[in-house]
Amino acid sequence: MERAAVFDVDGTLVDTNHLHVTTWWEAFRQAGHQVPMHAIHRAVGLPSTDLIAHLLGEDRDTDQDASLSAAHKALYGQYFDRLPALPGAGELLRRLAGDDWTVVLATSAGGAELGALRRAIDADDAIAATASADDVDAGKPDPEPVQHALELAGVPAERAVFVGDTVWDMRAGSRAGVRCVGVLCGGLPRADLAEAGAEAVYADPADLLASLGGSPLA
Repeated sequence: MERAAVFDVDGTLVDTNHLHVTTWWEAFRQAGHQVPMHAIHRAVGLPSTDLIAHLLGEDRDTDQDASLSAAHKALYGQYFDRLPALPGAGELLRRLAGDDWTVVLATSAGGAELGALRRAIDADDAIAATASADDVDAGKPDPEPVQHALELAGVPAERAVFVGDTVWDMRAGSRAGVRCVGVLCGGLPRADLAEAGAEAVYADPADLLASLGGSPLA
């Protein structure tokens, strides 16, 4: 039977979470908001509008949302030509594809950003499909991105595993009914990922690859 390995990208396959923290911090600073970096870090992985709401509150001036998102996008875009893949990212995807897993990306990135991330991973030959921000109405922790990835793979939830680095990933995967695997390379504690639904947690893609035989992706 077909089976799907669904992957988040930022912080899971590409080492970008701290770049997002820095560029969001600068975007907020330019708009007159002092938001602690540790708070931004824990919000990374949410769609832009949800991240802004999470950090500034529902009573904020929502007219600023678009300019904040645009500032973050412009600041982060300066790094597109040198985004670093995490150790073992491309090798893990190729190994799974070679083991007859359908590999699908589920990411809040889209457009040029998604292109830059895929270039960093350098494993397009192993990626069957991508569920991006351009394809869904709601982002994680809503299950829609994972559900869309499963539709692209043509695989039911019980035949899929979702790998991510944030609590938003684990909640989205759990709500979609898939087994969830966490990685620590996004910078969040093991306990947070486990509490949010991770069945197993590994250091990074290289650690997951080395431990594949005893993992949910065995």
